[in-house]
Parts: sequence; structure tokens; C-alpha cells
Amino acid sequence: MVTSHDRVDFIVIGSGASGAAATWKLAQGGFKVLCLEQGPWVDHSTHPTNKANWEELSRTKWHYHPNVRKGPSDYYVNDDDSDVKVLMYNALGGSTIHWTGHVPRFHPSDFRVKTLDGVADDWPISYWDLEKFYDENDELMGCSGIHGDPANPDRSPRQMAPVPLGHDGERVARAFDRLGWHWWPSDSHINSEPYRGRPACNNCGPLGYGCSLKAKAMTDVTYLPEAMEHGAEVRANATVYNIATGADGRVTGVNYYDADGGEHWQPANAVIVGCNGIGTPRMLLHAASDSHPTGLANSSGLVGKNLMFHVYAGATGIFPKGEPTYRGPLANIIMSQEFYETDLSRGFVRGYTFQMGRGMGPASTAVGGVSWGSNHHREFDERFGNVNGLGVIGEDLPLESNRVTLDPEIRDRWGIPAPRVHYKLDENSKRMLAHGVKQARTALLEAGAVRVFENQHNVNAGWHLMGTARMGDNPKRSVVDGYGQAHDADNLFIVDGSVFVTGAGVNPTPTIQAIALRTADYIIRERTDLKS
Repeated sequence: MVTSHDRVDFIVIGSGASGAAATWKLAQGGFKVLCLEQGPWVDHSTHPTNKANWEELSRTKWHYHPNVRKGPSDYYVNDDDSDVKVLMYNALGGSTIHWTGHVPRFHPSDFRVKTLDGVADDWPISYWDLEKFYDENDELMGCSGIHGDPANPDRSPRQMAPVPLGHDGERVARAFDRLGWHWWPSDSHINSEPYRGRPACNNCGPLGYGCSLKAKAMTDVTYLPEAMEHGAEVRANATVYNIATGADGRVTGVNYYDADGGEHWQPANAVIVGCNGIGTPRMLLHAASDSHPTGLANSSGLVGKNLMFHVYAGATGIFPKGEPTYRGPLANIIMSQEFYETDLSRGFVRGYTFQMGRGMGPASTAVGGVSWGSNHHREFDERFGNVNGLGVIGEDLPLESNRVTLDPEIRDRWGIPAPRVHYKLDENSKRMLAHGVKQARTALLEAGAVRVFENQHNVNAGWHLMGTARMGDNPKRSVVDGYGQAHDADNLFIVDGSVFVTGAGVNPTPTIQAIALRTADYIIRERTDLKS
């Protein structure tokens, strides 16, 4: 038996960075909004950050990879044919529960790579189209940072002072100064002081596994509570298995399963999809119908194609014993964009950002590169509390061969096909990473490292899921327009990282959220026909 519900104006599928922002904005604009999330509400007291066995939990039920975590709301991702493993989290708040809150913005050049460098494609929008929505997002999430970064456009002051650099951050910053390289304190959606009813960070360290204090801006403690105050409804444990369409190709609502397998029909005037660069193409391809025979919104044939992750590499330095390097937020220290813009003399186009990282906990140190045998204790003593890293996050150019398809055999517990990921690093990425690792070694040695270890490619770095439902003005070369509205159905919108045309060389979350807010703003201004 199927349970039918009353019609709403908008269904938002997904409650992570993009879905929660769109839900809040539309509810504030007077629309009747329902947010459906396949995962549960998470009790923040269960986050590993306040557990003695947090490192064991980070390798099991709180692991970044859904195939390892195997939670009841997770779906399997077949990434056997991928050079990068896919990481995501399914719950109210989505992957903002797992993220580190490092929030640099795209550069204006990132929207014009075809014009500037002759590669990929230009976006149909610019940095300046997103600027006020970047600001709006910072206000809701709370940004700790400092004004005046010379590598980026002038912008409004942050809400809070930067998260403290710590002695290790200052040490690396001084090394950048001596090298004459750019550096700047990381912009962070981590409270450096109490903000909007949430406390300041206590510098416990492993914020990548949640935040029991709620000092980290997860959307289940920022956007969603305020959206519900404006009248939005949020339903957890609701796994959408079909976006339904009529004979005219327009969306009519969604079918979903509840936690017990009960089937539900939810009619709506419009649907917004915010399921990330893997989940969104999976859902669109699975929603094939008579009016959309190759998949919903897929007349271009580009749904699932042009997958981008960001390519990652880096180096880790061992420093002389001093103050421990595991205290403070994991990755919100300093960044450098010395090698961000294209310089063809380096042997590749586009560029990368350095992001500084801190040391790991004792268990992770013991099993993370320390040899077993007679030298184990000596190596552990040398490394624990004495390491810092420089991660290289490089721009990943879009290739149609890097894609998401539906697996012909593997299905989730509801019978929905698993996504199958096909992804290979190209030569430009390999040259970029090699350059970045070499420069990271130089910086760490300058900072006083006594030994440096290199990682030429981090396979376990699929945090950023982008590009599989790209935006553009030409319906033959894109899936949605500049406002995230599907070319093939004017009451279907996509607001997550899948709409990215290019990936830039920085973390994508603030840009994802700015796009979601801009789309919702467009709907409020121009699509009153979708309001009951």
C-alpha cells in the first residue's frame, strides 16, 4: 500500500550543504517546502569527537567511505574502476557532518578557464553573480577569518576572528615568508568565538568526524533548524527512488521509502535535487521514463559525465620535538595560493592550493606509516605529535570519460542500482601534483622538518563530488541553466556540486551553497507560478 501526502510547492531531496540552504531560503520566501533526507537525525553526543575510542570509530561506523561504514542509510558505490575512492555521509546535514569546514572561495578566473587558458568551458555565471550569496552563506554558517587576502577579491569582513594558527601554523607561515610565497589564514566555518547560539571550538582536533559541541557549522545545526522555524518540513529516513514526470516531461512529485520499507507518494509543484555529484546523476539516470527515455534531464547525454573530484597529493614533515602538532582543528590553519593561476612554464594548466594539516592521534600514527617490528616504538616516538603536512588540492579538469553510470548488477536494499564510477587522472593532473609535491617538500624543509615523506597521489581523497550535471546556456552541452533549472523540465532544479562546469583548486562547499542560495533567490523572484 502506498501512502499519499498533501501536495507541497517544493520537494528538496538531500539535506547537506546545498539542500539545506535551498530549503531555508525557499521557506523564508513563503514557499511550502519539504526536505527529504535518506539518512537519520544524528545525536551530536554520539559524534566521535568526545569519545575515548574516536580513532576506532573513525575507521568503522564513522568512516568517510560508505562502503566501509555500511550504515543502514548508505548505498554502495562501485569505485573499482576509479583512481579515487568516493567519500560521503548520509544523514541530516549530509557530508557537512564529516567536513572540516575549510571554506575558501573560487577565484573570478575559475569561472573563465576557456577564455583564459583555452581548456574546459566557461561557466554561464561569474564570481560576481555569487558574491552576495557567498556573504549570505557566511552569515548563516559563521565564518572565522581575516580580511585582506591579496590572492582573492576584496570582500566583506568575516563574522569572527580566525581560528588560531597555533605554533605549528606560525612555523610554516614563517617558512612561506622566507620563500616569498603567498599564505593566508584559512577561512573556516568553525567558530572561533560563540556565534548564533553555538559555542567556540575547543581545539580538540578531529573535527572531520562531527562536532559534539556544534562549533563546526553543520547544516543540521545551522540552516535546517531555521528553515523549520520558517515552516519547512524535514523528513528523515526517506529514500527517494523515483522522481515522477508527466506526459509533458514536467516533474509531478517523488516516490520514496521510509525506514521500514513503506512506500510513499509525495506530489509537488517542483523538485530540487541536492544529492552531490554521485547521488544526483544516479537519481536522474534511474528516473528514466517515457518522456525522458535516457534519464531525467538527460537530452544532452551529459548526465553523469565530466565527473571531477579534485586531485590530491602532498608531503608530511617530521619536526624536532616541541609543542604537540595534533592540537587544534585538523585542517583550518593556513593556505597558500602561490601556484594557483596558470603558468605554462610549470608544465600544466590551471593550478593548486596548499592546505596545511596537523598530526594524527596515537592509534592513527601507529598504523599510518610507522613500520612494524623492532623500529616501531622509535618511529612512533619520532612521529607522534611532531608532524605537519601540506596537502596539494589541484584543479581537476572535466573529461566526459570520467563519469557515473548505473551499475548493472549491484543494488541497494531497496533495489535501486548502485552508482558505478569511472575515473582516471589525466596527464595534466599528474604533472600538477608532481609540481605541488616538490614545492611542498621545499616548504616543509624550510620550516625545519628533519625528514619529509611524499604522497604523489591520495587515492582516498574523493571528498569533492562535482560536474556530473553541469550548467550552461546551451541545452546540447549542459544539463541545467545558470540558475540550476533543468533544460528539459522547467520545474526541476539541481543545486549541488554536480552543476559545476570546472572544479577550481579549492574546496567547493561555499560555492555549492552560494549556488543553492542564488537558485532559491531566482525562484522567489521569478517562479511564483510554483507557489500554491
